[in-house]
Amino acid sequence: MRLSVASYGSTILHERRRRPAWGFSMPDPIRTMLERSKTLAVVGLSSKPTRASNGVAAYMQAHGYRVIPVNPHEVSVLGEKAYPHLEAIPEAVDMVVVFRRSEHVPQIVETAIRLGVKAVWMQEGVQHEAAAQRARSAGLEVIQDHCILKEHAKRFGPTG
Repeated sequence: MRLSVASYGSTILHERRRRPAWGFSMPDPIRTMLERSKTLAVVGLSSKPTRASNGVAAYMQAHGYRVIPVNPHEVSVLGEKAYPHLEAIPEAVDMVVVFRRSEHVPQIVETAIRLGVKAVWMQEGVQHEAAAQRARSAGLEVIQDHCILKEHAKRFGPTG
């Protein structure tokens, strides 16, 4: 057991930090997804720096992820060639990150399943329970309504 010591004025407090009785901590599925996924297809990625998709993708790129823009209205974003749809990407993708309205999610999920993508991440405000269940049934990992930047920063720190 580890002891933690905190000092408040002249008083020193000792606190026992206990591990769970079974001796290990619970797995973190989001951390595992972020560690396994290195190539991200970002559907709806915009070249406009004021858009959330651009800031989030730039952060992920700065933290070692390969970011592939998917947007029929873009030629390139963040120095990467943009593709009009997921099927046009000429390489394997580990995760699809969705910056589109929720009604577009079922089609994106079906394409991700066909392409053998391992995970689908729906950004904050994006969720579609039926599509998420379809993806899970096909063996994909799914996160809904969470920001990948915030979740990465929580687990690895803003520099890490």
